[in-house]
Amino acid sequence: MAERVLITGARSVAALDIARSLRAAGYEPHLTDCSPAWLARLSGAAGPVHRHASPVERPADFARDIRDLIARLDPVRIIPTCEEVFHLAALAEADGFSDRLFAPPLERLATLHAKDRFAALCRSLALSVPDTTVVADRAALAAFSGDAADHVFKPVWSRFGARTLVAPGPEDLAAVAPSPDAPWVVQRRIVGEEVSVYAVCQEGRVVAFCAYGSDWRLPGGASYVFRPLPADQTARLRPMADALAAFAGTGQIACDAIVDADGQPWLIECNPRATSGVHLFGRSAAFGQALMARGEAGPSTGACQLSTALWLHGLPTALRDRRLAAWRTQRRQGSDAVGAPGDRWPVLGALADAAVFGLRALRTGRSLTEAITADIEWNGRPFDPD
Repeated sequence: MAERVLITGARSVAALDIARSLRAAGYEPHLTDCSPAWLARLSGAAGPVHRHASPVERPADFARDIRDLIARLDPVRIIPTCEEVFHLAALAEADGFSDRLFAPPLERLATLHAKDRFAALCRSLALSVPDTTVVADRAALAAFSGDAADHVFKPVWSRFGARTLVAPGPEDLAAVAPSPDAPWVVQRRIVGEEVSVYAVCQEGRVVAFCAYGSDWRLPGGASYVFRPLPADQTARLRPMADALAAFAGTGQIACDAIVDADGQPWLIECNPRATSGVHLFGRSAAFGQALMARGEAGPSTGACQLSTALWLHGLPTALRDRRLAAWRTQRRQGSDAVGAPGDRWPVLGALADAAVFGLRALRTGRSLTEAITADIEWNGRPFDPD
């Protein structure tokens, strides 16, 4: 009988590809989320999809549902893919299943996730990071003496570039209201190419690594096309991942960086969870085994894309910016991370999920990216299942 693995965050394409890799490696993947997760439900390759309560809106019910899933499925490993990782880590420490959770302890997760603490960690590890200052009230913001044109302002707890201000003007800064519960950071601006890294870590050692860039992004910076970086850039980024893996221990780490004109990479922020780097491993059995601490995996050499975003966002961008030829080349040559050979229904599932989150955004007055994460995100507050 195949060993069961529980993958949380079933709304994400990363969760779907992780499930495909685990199935290829001979495991029985199960997925769960507090959203409908049509993306995964319509897949013929992912596995059963379960439902749990939102850890943000109903923490006690979330704890009950997760406990029930663990009791029923008895998974050998629980792999988070989105920000539910923080809530799970807190629950795992309380309930004693941290050994099954594929993530660092909560305190290390928080250090990696908080932009000020991550910058301090990088400095302690001698990793290149821009000068970073935390501001926790309007007075501290007003006392900032640098030139705003040379800095980036963003919340300590944020994702997908939400509310990030690059070289803001006085009117933009006047709208910023940091507080002790919602602090911001001021970071020296680095001009260059935005890149990302993703690593799977087992007991402080990297067992799967990729570095990638993108020429196609949503407003705010989230990518929907992923191309592997050249070998020389990858070689410069790998030691950074190794150093962070030694701190994280076991789990997934993903970082955004900027490579300046001299080729020097500067770490900007970290996501201690799955990201789109997952897709560059081609749904391989080797990647599934790496996630289970039973081997190592390397990425494929070709670019890939989220087909739904390439059509919905990429095509209008290509028409506006006169990049239609480049769009056609990407669509033709890149592999789709959403649909797979023999498993195309997730494309329709992704559209259904987009509609669900779009309606939620309209109903709540949030942006689409905020609506996608509002029910699972973690902003530094203790998780209390009671």
